[in-house]
This record gives sequence, C-alpha cells and structure tokens, in this order.
Amino acid sequence: MDYAVTLEAAVPVYNVETPNEAVRIAISKTGDMLNPDLKYVEITAVNRTCADCGTSHEPAFIAANDGLVALELEMVVFNAEGDEHALRIARKEIGQKLRNIPLKILNIVQHDSSEEESLSG
Repeated sequence: MDYAVTLEAAVPVYNVETPNEAVRIAISKTGDMLNPDLKYVEITAVNRTCADCGTSHEPAFIAANDGLVALELEMVVFNAEGDEHALRIARKEIGQKLRNIPLKILNIVQHDSSEEESLSG
C-alpha cells in the first residue's frame, strides 16, 4: 500500500524581524536540508490553532529577533506494509535530514497513486 504521511516540524530561525520573513527563511532552510535526496517532500507553512480557545495564529512566533516556525512536511511512502511502517519510513527519511528539529505526526492516509498517473499521463 502507498501512504501519504504528514509530519509537523518546528523549525528555528534566527535574526528575523517579521513572521513572513521567518516563514520564508524556514521553508528555504528546510528545503536546503531535504534537497536533493528528498525533493519530493512537500513543505507548507501552516497556521496554528490554540488548544484552549481555538484562535488561529500565524505559523511563526518571533521573540528577540529569533523565531520558531510550524511547517507541514508531506511525503508519499510507496509499498509500505501498513500505516505504522509508512510512518517509520517517513520519520527516518525526513528525520535523518532534519537533525535536531522536532517532528510530530499529523496524519497518515492511504494514497491512491492511480490519481497521479492519470494527471501526469
């Protein structure tokens, strides 16, 4: 089975003044760490939701010109034996490239690869 695995990463950035600047730098930094080996990982900045009040917040938190940015990293794992196996593969592949960056599991769903084949064909 093929699975789409989505992980959340907390990416630190330094010497930034605005949340938009922090997000741009975090996406660039993460892309540099993943490429060229994992160029198929999709990187997206996501708004955060407060667990207590449900308020949506920007993906970056800035204090003293340093920031922490929430990014979603999604990859498709092919021929996995199950969702746990797919998760282990994704965490290993991404985790090896993003050393010292915390990762959290957000979502694991079965992926229909026939959709991609019909779009590219």
